[in-house]
Amino acid sequence: MKISICIPVYNGADTIEELIDAIDKDFAGKDFEVVMVNDGSRDKSAEVCIKLAQKYPYIRFVDLRKNSGEHNAVMCALNYCTGDCAAIIDDDLQNPPLEILKLTDEIEKGYDVVFAKYHVKKHSLFRNFGSKVNDIFATWLLEKPKNLYLCSFKAISRPVIDEIIKYKGPFPYVDGLILRVTRNLTSVYVDHKARTAGKSNYNLSRLLQLWLTMFVNFSIKPMRVMMMIGLISMAVAFGSGVYFAVDKILHPSIQAGWTSIVVLILFFGGLQTLFTGLIGEYVGKNYLDQNGTPQWTVKKTYNCGEDKTN
Repeated sequence: MKISICIPVYNGADTIEELIDAIDKDFAGKDFEVVMVNDGSRDKSAEVCIKLAQKYPYIRFVDLRKNSGEHNAVMCALNYCTGDCAAIIDDDLQNPPLEILKLTDEIEKGYDVVFAKYHVKKHSLFRNFGSKVNDIFATWLLEKPKNLYLCSFKAISRPVIDEIIKYKGPFPYVDGLILRVTRNLTSVYVDHKARTAGKSNYNLSRLLQLWLTMFVNFSIKPMRVMMMIGLISMAVAFGSGVYFAVDKILHPSIQAGWTSIVVLILFFGGLQTLFTGLIGEYVGKNYLDQNGTPQWTVKKTYNCGEDKTN
């Protein structure tokens, strides 16, 4: 089985060469290739990747014109890979390359996708919190099995890759696409190391973008929640109106207060603004999709043959 090791690279100049050296050592004698995608890095990642592609003929390198996002870069790598399965691994050295074989062994047993899971995660507290929240949302929105942990380190079989890359929208979420295609999933424990170089690119902005992509592109449940909140608000408003009308009839001396009115106006005004913004996200992303916004734009490729369309 030929293994395609797909590596999205973003500001990984300090780590990517060490990662490739480890892959070269651990996979010596095996049938494999490496597909690196530079996602508009601001450091010297492109220069380092070009040198590595010139040094190792099994490396296919795609240099993107601008930063498109991790999932877009992964989709690009999946479009360029040629293996019987693809192992997606970050460029930060926190996942030892040899652990890829634990994932691909499960693929050979017949699973479509194998996710990594960790006894102890060596990420920051913020990233662990974000991953936990993301897992909760994925279970609700995407009907992810509760015992399955979605991890960026995973292996995907060729038939599933072929289905995933049919998606041409500008806002891919790889795990969401996987869950659309198959439920033949499993996970295995792998080692996880602390970061020794560079810094994490995981921040609140990227987390919110990921959640919005999950909300808007892969589920209509948020719209249904909005509808239910609207119905509940109408029922509460109707009941309150009846109560205050009866109370005024029974106690004519009660003076109507303006504070409660102002609070209600502010509350429901904010609620309407929130819902309008969410609807705007659905409409806006649908517009960008229909407008043909690309998932990525290629600057140059190395050892890749013909450029792929996206």
